[in-house]
Amino acid sequence: MDTNRLDLNLLVTLEALLTERNVTRAAARLHLSQPAVSAQLNRLRDVFDDPLLLPAQRGMTPTTKALEILEPLRAALDQVRGAVTSHLEFDPSTASLVVTMAGSDYMQTAVVQPLVLRLRKRAPGLRVAVRHLDPHQIDAQLSRGDVDVGLLMPSEAPPSARQRHLFHERYVLIARRDHPGVQGTLTARQFAKLEQVIVSPSGGAFSSPVDQALAARGLKRTVVLSAASFLFVPDIVMKSDLVALVPERLVKGRSSRLQVLECPVPIEGFEMAMVWHERNHGHVAQRWVREEILALVG
Repeated sequence: MDTNRLDLNLLVTLEALLTERNVTRAAARLHLSQPAVSAQLNRLRDVFDDPLLLPAQRGMTPTTKALEILEPLRAALDQVRGAVTSHLEFDPSTASLVVTMAGSDYMQTAVVQPLVLRLRKRAPGLRVAVRHLDPHQIDAQLSRGDVDVGLLMPSEAPPSARQRHLFHERYVLIARRDHPGVQGTLTARQFAKLEQVIVSPSGGAFSSPVDQALAARGLKRTVVLSAASFLFVPDIVMKSDLVALVPERLVKGRSSRLQVLECPVPIEGFEMAMVWHERNHGHVAQRWVREEILALVG
């Protein structure tokens, strides 16, 4: 490859094309005409001696070489952007900004709620708009600017979005503080004898992978309530003899009214991530908010 034929504009165009996988959208991001971006793509193909992007049913599909290029290209351009914008100052104590976040009810409780309390002290002029996460819409919402930060599982993240791992979550068993049948660690057999709540986001299910783990031990539990949301669960557990398995961060700080115990049967946890659109990547205020999220989740 003849690097003398490369210029920064071509590399910026390549990044946009590999991110959007669509010439029209890449042109809109770059504030260029579609023919101009198509011409630059042809130059890039010549320089790299590779098609880079191939026509597909929807948009374009990157070649293997293009996928290999994307991450090092982004890293190099980020360094250039950082050098150019390093002089910009951001003072959270005086900044005025609206940040829109999308997350499930669990993430709204586990992350957004403590984040807002943190921001009230550090950035009182910053306002947060919260939207319920729709994994099927998050790509379009990020592209349109309707959502600045998405909080979701990595498997739900749009391929074109920037992504950062937040944390690994695990499940714990909760029971009310004075539950007559729960005093410290439970065995799987003791757990199976308790009346339980489970969460069924799709609605109405009375079994989960936990039942398969119990069945492997010759055990069967009694599920008396199938809830549509985790947020409903801690309150009813505190007011009854029902127990439940819930994400640990959901009940953080509630140990005065709840027993929070190790899960008595093996159950896999899950990963959570943060995503944002390329247009917000270098924005100094948006970057500061993302760093606050990372600092919060530790």
